[in-house]
This record gives sequence, C-alpha cells and structure tokens, in this order.
Amino acid sequence: MKVHEQFRAGQTVTLVDSDAQRKPLSSGDNAADKKQVEQLASQIADLQNLLYAEHKRKLLVILQGMDTSGKDGTVKGVFGKIDPLGIQTVAFKAPTQQEKDHDFLWRIHSRVPGKGELVIFNRSHYEDVVITRVHDWIDDAERLRRYAHIRDFERLLVETGTVVLKFFLHISKDEQKNRLEARLADPEKHWKFDMQDIEERKSWDAYQRLYTQAILETDTDHAPWYVIPADSKTHRNLAIAHIVLQTMQDMQLAYPPENPALASIKIQ
Repeated sequence: MKVHEQFRAGQTVTLVDSDAQRKPLSSGDNAADKKQVEQLASQIADLQNLLYAEHKRKLLVILQGMDTSGKDGTVKGVFGKIDPLGIQTVAFKAPTQQEKDHDFLWRIHSRVPGKGELVIFNRSHYEDVVITRVHDWIDDAERLRRYAHIRDFERLLVETGTVVLKFFLHISKDEQKNRLEARLADPEKHWKFDMQDIEERKSWDAYQRLYTQAILETDTDHAPWYVIPADSKTHRNLAIAHIVLQTMQDMQLAYPPENPALASIKIQ
C-alpha cells in the first residue's frame, strides 16, 4: 500500500480524537523521523525545480484544520527547502469588505498557482463554508451550494493543469488544549495567542461535524482529501512529505528539451 492510501479520506471518514494520535509511519525514534522529513523535504525541493523549469503544470497544496493543528509548522518543515522563486504561501484571513462584495471564491481564484508554481493555502475556501455555518452566517442550503461551487472550481483547476492536494490536519481536543496552554506559558509565544481561539474551541463538536461533512462532500479522485493525524508534529510532517513527494514523482516532471540554437554560442 502506498503511503497516501493510508490517509486518503474517501467516503468513510470520521474525525475521532483517538485517530489524531496515530503514527503509522513512525520508526519509533523521533530524531530519525525528523531526519527522514528533512530528506523528503530536500527531494521535494529538487522536484520543485523541475516543476518550475518545465513551466507547464501547477501544484496547489491546501492545509486546513483547527487552530494549533500545525499549518505553519507544516509549511516550514515540509516546504522550507524550496527555492522561493517557485513557491508561494497564502494565509487567508477574515475577508475584507471588498472580498465580501464578490462571490466567496473570488479572492481564492486570484491566488491559485501559475505554471511552474507550487502554492500553499494556509487555510482556504473551506473556511468560507465551515466557519460561516458554525456561526449561522449561512444556512444549510447555502452550505450545499458552496460545496457544489467548490467541486466545480477544483475541477476547473485540475482540467487546466493544476494538481490539487488537500490535507486536513486532524488534532485532538486535548492536544489543542496543551498547545494553547504552551503559548500562554511562554512569553515568546504570546504573539501567537488569540482570544478568539478560546471562543472557537467552544464549538469544537460543531467544527468536527462540519469538517467531516466538508470532506465527504468534496473528496474526489482529481482533488483528494487526506486526513493527517496531527497530534505528533513530526509524524504530521512525515506523512505530508511522503504524499507530496509521491504526487510529484507521479507527475514525471522533466526539464524542457535542449535548445540547439545555444550550441553555437561562445562566451567571450
């Protein structure tokens, strides 16, 4: 079984806290696992050079999850070795008034990757369905409409040369509590603490239910969801790095053909 098959959401996904603790890829040695992540990250960086040089296809990586689930840590740990020329990270915040004046995908579409690019969405268009439904800013009819729009949008991306990978970083409620308390205990991490995280935590069960529904409604063969156990930061990165690397290897990337016109050029 390929690594990505172990985490593929499919149509039977359940977000159970005990699953967030799973570490099926771990060697049992955290230092060895971290070294493997670094090796995989270097291979991903090499393949990104090919993607950039080939300049035909695009890769979109979506990171979604509860607060403290490790989206920032994933960006640093898995993608930190990539040449900045070929990668962008987009952190979506609450929409501005201008963005609210358009359809909910307007601000998303303008940030998808161009040819040769790898773009990481740190949060994404799924926030505009899940959060808005948790707070009753939209009703169920609108929620289902938005899922249909997302399916069409992601199909458009794939049919125009974008490979789409969607990762849900599945953290347990207890582990989130530990990470929030760690931020409070360390003055150097106070900048990361947001009182809104406490408010959102009160709706934990609603978020788990709505994220489950979102995954079930939008998991497709062309834009798959992967549910990544995220209580272990190292194993989270290990799983995602494996899946990204396998995906890029399957793309069979290659440098463009040599240019015969360059053979006669002499550098004085």
